[in-house]
Amino acid sequence: MEKNLHTFLQSDVLERYVIGKTSALENLKVESYIEMYPEVESAYEELQINLEILAKSNSVEAPKHILENVKRTIEANSIPVVSLNHRRRTPWYSIAASIVALLFAGTSFLMYQKNLELQDENQVVVEEIFDLRSDIQDNNNRLDDVLRQFSELNNPETEKYVMRGNSRAKNLKTVAYINPVDKTSMIDVVTLPQISDNEDYHLWAEMEDHFVSLGILNPSEKKMQAMPYMENALGLSITVEPKGGKGTNSDNAVAEIELKNKNN
Repeated sequence: MEKNLHTFLQSDVLERYVIGKTSALENLKVESYIEMYPEVESAYEELQINLEILAKSNSVEAPKHILENVKRTIEANSIPVVSLNHRRRTPWYSIAASIVALLFAGTSFLMYQKNLELQDENQVVVEEIFDLRSDIQDNNNRLDDVLRQFSELNNPETEKYVMRGNSRAKNLKTVAYINPVDKTSMIDVVTLPQISDNEDYHLWAEMEDHFVSLGILNPSEKKMQAMPYMENALGLSITVEPKGGKGTNSDNAVAEIELKNKNN
């Protein structure tokens, strides 16, 4: 039984269950394991937490054009209400003659109008198809990126480092995820206190005798971001530097953390 449990935890069925990629039979197996084994239940809860982290860091607002498309659809399908007033009766033959005259006079105009409307609708459909294709591609790329990040977060070789700010940036909090086996690293920008327009947050890798820049952190981009993996890095630090500056000064550090020995 222990062997079956170990095999189950080593497989990807639990991860696929969390993101809805399992079959009905696999669902029954996963749910029974969650009820029977505390280890599986704990792993399941951790996966849910990681998925929530990714969902929050990659959340986006709905495109504004969707509301306009809905409004146009409602307006196009609406039927105007016509008020009818009671009047004196008109002989039937007069009514028939009027209807015939209106039909002859209006048929050509209606056909012309309908043709213009169809042309406009076709153009709108073509434009929306291109927009839809672009949206689908963007969503697929975003989904692939989220699934890749989710897989990296749940890799047992991935180490998690929480970086908190010092007295100069008490509200600063970022979380670095480093996998020394796959040589990948990511950083989740949770909170970065606002700084002046003439300053930037710089992320650095501390090497044996120097620092290597890993890029600039944007306070407005609160999401999971890839960062360069640095072999043999001893630690990570965040500094506040003048905008456009290329060097670093340890006195400017607002957050620092040492990396575990196996990353060296």
